[in-house]
Amino acid sequence: MRKIERQMNFAISNKGNWSSSNTQVSFNESTNCSNVFLHGHNIATVDHATNAVKVSSCGWQTVTTKSRLNAILSEVKYGCSVFQKQWNWYVSFRGQTQDFMDGMILLDTQSLEVA
Repeated sequence: MRKIERQMNFAISNKGNWSSSNTQVSFNESTNCSNVFLHGHNIATVDHATNAVKVSSCGWQTVTTKSRLNAILSEVKYGCSVFQKQWNWYVSFRGQTQDFMDGMILLDTQSLEVA
């Protein structure tokens, strides 16, 4: 994991605001959510009350976007990952795989449950 991603995860875990280079974390106390931005695009929202995470590529399915999303998932839904196969993105968790969709919400369960 890159240094910037470790710092990003620290901010998420500690409900803090943080910014470096092209990545920003913004904690909203009223919603108890951390929003993660990459180049100004909201690529993830972590709900600290439910541990659900909303993920999005914002239409930019790049290596950097995927790396940031995977770093976030390693923090809030350990074992879950985004991967690419033949130009298509997928989400995998405990042997289950689903097509990646912008705006999908991954629930804090023992299986790959999407809201």
